[in-house]
Amino acid sequence: MRSSSSRRATSHRPAARTRRTAAVALAGVAALIAAAVQSGSAVAAPAKAPSAASKANPGSESVKLTPAQRAALIRDADAATARTAKQLGLGAKEKLVVRDVVKDRDGTVHTRYERTYDGLPVLGGDLVVETAKSGATRDVVKATRAAVKPATTTAALPAAKAQKQALAAAKADDTRSADVDRAPRKVVWAASGKPVLAYETVVGGLQKDGTPNELHVITDAATGEKLYEYQGIETGTGNTMYSGTVTLGTTQSGSTYNLTDGARGGHKTYNLNRGTSGTGTLFSGPDDVWGNGSPSNAETAGADAHYGAALTWDYYKNVHGRSGIRGDGVGAYSRVHYGNNYVNAFWSDSCFCMTYGDGSGNTHPLTSIDVAAHEMTHGVTSNTAGLVYSGESGGLNEATSDIFGSTVEFYANNSSDTGDYLIGEEIDINGDGSPLRYMDKPSKDGASKDAWYSGIGSIDVHYSSGPANHFFYLLSEGSGTKTINGVTYNSPTSDGLPVTGIGRDKAEKIWFRALTTKFTSNTNYAAARTGTLAATGELYGADSAEYKAVQDAWAGVNVGTRSGGGGGGGTSFENTADVAIPDRGSAVTSSITVSGRTGNAPSNLQVAVDIVHTYIGDLKVELVAPDGSAYTLKAYGTGGSADNINTTYTVNASSEVANGVWKLRVQDNAAADTGYINSWKLTFP
Repeated sequence: MRSSSSRRATSHRPAARTRRTAAVALAGVAALIAAAVQSGSAVAAPAKAPSAASKANPGSESVKLTPAQRAALIRDADAATARTAKQLGLGAKEKLVVRDVVKDRDGTVHTRYERTYDGLPVLGGDLVVETAKSGATRDVVKATRAAVKPATTTAALPAAKAQKQALAAAKADDTRSADVDRAPRKVVWAASGKPVLAYETVVGGLQKDGTPNELHVITDAATGEKLYEYQGIETGTGNTMYSGTVTLGTTQSGSTYNLTDGARGGHKTYNLNRGTSGTGTLFSGPDDVWGNGSPSNAETAGADAHYGAALTWDYYKNVHGRSGIRGDGVGAYSRVHYGNNYVNAFWSDSCFCMTYGDGSGNTHPLTSIDVAAHEMTHGVTSNTAGLVYSGESGGLNEATSDIFGSTVEFYANNSSDTGDYLIGEEIDINGDGSPLRYMDKPSKDGASKDAWYSGIGSIDVHYSSGPANHFFYLLSEGSGTKTINGVTYNSPTSDGLPVTGIGRDKAEKIWFRALTTKFTSNTNYAAARTGTLAATGELYGADSAEYKAVQDAWAGVNVGTRSGGGGGGGTSFENTADVAIPDRGSAVTSSITVSGRTGNAPSNLQVAVDIVHTYIGDLKVELVAPDGSAYTLKAYGTGGSADNINTTYTVNASSEVANGVWKLRVQDNAAADTGYINSWKLTFP
């Protein structure tokens, strides 16, 4: 409801223009990968930097596409999907569906595809194809390297049983009023191990804190086993009522004004008035003044959300060249005053909207700049990389929203809510004035993690986001103590070594390019490192200071190795060719040829292993030196029932000659589970 006490007279002005709010406080590079795939062993030397280390390669920066230009590129890609699928070696039953497109200034086009098999959606089958101006395919990033050939597309399990299992999973998560939003649909599940026919069921209701539920449950259509589950509603928190008097985009219709931003895709802001469903009522009234800076006035939160959405739109358009969440120039919408005492905010793909609660006691609406940017970024992520909201990809999804929530706050340059690397510092969600999250040292919130470890994918995505948030801070500002905009930070590193930052402007461009052209739905921390390095190599060169800073910042959160420090300066050799591991069969090997080194291998040789397998306890993994000496990386019987190995081992190989053929040897010692060597890498620090 609009409060008459908040109004003040304004003169009549033309429609669809800006207005001011009254006293409102608002809250490795593709070439290396290709060489490794072609030869079976990686080349060691990266390409020369295309320009000076302090400057980006202009040709590799993305152009700002108008909605019409983007639509034309998508039409071109749509028309060529059959030819592209054939060029990629996809099977006769596989088809590509264009989802997004990014174009660089040099004419390179990055096209993101979903995949179908015999008409069924392939979940975890997404990929990005990089095409040169000449039309030649230069690189392909796949969510899965496994061949999409399920044994059958005929389900042995009745759909009703999959639905029953999904409802049981939702109830186990304390879902209230659980019901089936979307009946089971047949899909091919390719996100973990060998692709299989499955059902995807979506369960609605309310999560235990009152957030709408959109639980996706994946059930094996042959055995009835639950393969996976993830939440479709993506939540986050931030600031509110702290940006002072600001300008809003509104529309006038006759003598009535409303919160419709005609300059930003028609973004609208609605009042749910404590409801938990529907769109609510569009904010409107007889004057062009909204709110009074107090949470007791319903318009205040509406103005906050509307302002935050406008800033986020402008940021993505002006900094990254993206017009709207989908890149199509169409605005989402915002809903405020969700529920009663609801201490959260969330993004939903199903409504293409952001929703905000009013906080404890309905006195701290979660509608500030960084929260609005956080929620809208969930939409950007959903429409680009599609990072699944579970496991390590879920942590990266959350971190992406925190990263761009922070950068939008800096971009806003609002004196009442200055930019910082704190998340939720204004809403007092903890009751003591402390932020919700800290990017310089995530563990300061008592739950988030400063660095990666092997089990991080099993914790809440808001806490597993810590290493990526920490990485972004280190890359932007560096380690150690410093004060920025009046806030003092003291960022440590997991290896105790310093990191020199390259500045937020470069860091945000690197992360956005990786998100839109390198990440896929199941990207984990190791793959995020690979993706950001590839993006940095394209922007600044693989021997640039920026490239080394990305390596060092990731090492600072225990992902990968440093850029140098003896033994030849951080040279890596990689093999990305898939090697099938026979079930309870003979050992298999994958080879890497090391050349150009002098003397022996180091005492801290880094062996990065990426194995896709449904039960790693069955596996024995060894590194075999050129002279045949074997070093056990993982013994048979260890690792339990976990899926997949994605770990970097440190081996004292100082007694071995560096040059020669090194092998990764893997043997499956028990029956019933299968997998393959996805890739592995040797790094000489």
